[in-house]
Amino acid sequence: MALVITDECIACDACREECPNEAIEENDPIYFIDPDRCTECVGHFDEPQCIAVCPVDCIIPDPDNVENTEELKFKYDKLQEEY
Repeated sequence: MALVITDECIACDACREECPNEAIEENDPIYFIDPDRCTECVGHFDEPQCIAVCPVDCIIPDPDNVENTEELKFKYDKLQEEY
């Protein structure tokens, strides 16, 4: 499932630099995670890096974008074809 940034975001920019899929974008007033690019770091890391570095714990699973590990891996493979 893709992740989402809640209203508690302080726009510190820590998460954006950690995202291997460049799925996190600056938005006003909080950051935004593109669900088409978010793989929860499947294919890159064992856990979502944005969650690991967020100082206010404002990144949560997006209930509107539920995906299983196989779907996230498929998305990862498609994103790798872009590079």
